[in-house]
Amino acid sequence: MKILIKDGHIIDPSQDIDDIGDILIVDGKIKEIRVKSREQKTESRDFKLRDTNSELRTINAEGFLVIPGLIDMHVHLREPGYEHKETIKTGTKAAIRGGFTTVCCMSNTYPVNDNASVTEYIIRKAALEGLCTVLPIGAITKGQKGEELVEMGTMKEQGCIAFSDDGLPVMNSLIMRRALEYSRAFDLPIISHCEDLTLSDDGVMNDGLLSMTLGLKGIPAEAEQIMVFRDILLTELTHGRLHICHVSTEGSVNLIREAKKRGVNVTAETCPHYFILTEDAIRDYDTNVKVNPPLRTKKDIDAIKEGLRDGTIDVIATDHAPHNRDEKLMEFDLAPSGISGLETALPLSLMLVDEGILSIKKLVEKMSSNPAKILTLTSKGGLRPGNDADITIIDLNKEFRVEAEKFLSKGKNTPFDGWKMKGIPVVTISKERIYKW
Repeated sequence: MKILIKDGHIIDPSQDIDDIGDILIVDGKIKEIRVKSREQKTESRDFKLRDTNSELRTINAEGFLVIPGLIDMHVHLREPGYEHKETIKTGTKAAIRGGFTTVCCMSNTYPVNDNASVTEYIIRKAALEGLCTVLPIGAITKGQKGEELVEMGTMKEQGCIAFSDDGLPVMNSLIMRRALEYSRAFDLPIISHCEDLTLSDDGVMNDGLLSMTLGLKGIPAEAEQIMVFRDILLTELTHGRLHICHVSTEGSVNLIREAKKRGVNVTAETCPHYFILTEDAIRDYDTNVKVNPPLRTKKDIDAIKEGLRDGTIDVIATDHAPHNRDEKLMEFDLAPSGISGLETALPLSLMLVDEGILSIKKLVEKMSSNPAKILTLTSKGGLRPGNDADITIIDLNKEFRVEAEKFLSKGKNTPFDGWKMKGIPVVTISKERIYKW
């Protein structure tokens, strides 16, 4: 099948393209891209199709933004084991609706993705039911218990693209050291959930005056920062590959910035809720804003925005964590942490563009090009000829109201229900399929 996207505003940071142009797709691959600034040397913008009998579908993208498909480095698809929360099928439907063409699923399933058999199951199920590309992230330790490393080489061969015990930290520093040593040997990142469990001590929100007022146990910022510092030091020692997930504090941003200046091989991500919401959102005990790490302060939000602006934070991920409705209806202390984030991440992130924190091109870097680089996805994250035809077309001006009940994800747990937002995917192209909204 051939697809021609015409007259769209193409932004591809990997090729430094920011111009009006056309893209030709043939059999799921980008065949050719032509932009206005480069066609001044040509006589015609018309693509010459050798096989004129083949089906050609034309998409008029005039007035819309055309970018490489979004890549989410951090999602919880819940399958196998927690299909009442989400499945690969429903999770990838939500991803496509949100403009994501690749999602990387965390290992805290049941059973845990800590062996090649579970990895193989995820890949096989995704091939059968996934609407977008699904890439498994294996556990660092068996059962996520932090005691014994998984067989990383075997799991890499089966298809794992990174390793993380996300949801739980690796508290044992020697185990983490060994994991980082293997990350260098296998050239795969270790994605670290930075939390000192002895310091967070079953807390449920940011530690401070508000937590005392509400009678909720607090988690100090230092619980994150101590582990960020430890993992940076271990990465310096081992020359491994470290990626720090869901950065939430000013101190963590500062530590990562200084580490990068020293040449440490560290990258980092944050999530929309950490640059949109503060701990004040918890005043009504709304369990939809219970996340881990917890929402922090305005000062932390300002630091995260600056970290995004200056490149300290490389990636915007969702930490998509869908839950069954009944689970979130519990008391705040007992409810599980997490936000269903795939279907609101893009418009929330576009708020950074409206604020002047990021340009559109920088936003595309953080939601597509940079994740592809970190995970060494050479056929994704850009619109070069030969790359997978993963493409998101966005209407930057379309306003809408979030309706959680209409989410394609099984998880309706979002604090943004009812919010008015602007900017939404109108077409997502993935795995040779066109999805229009």
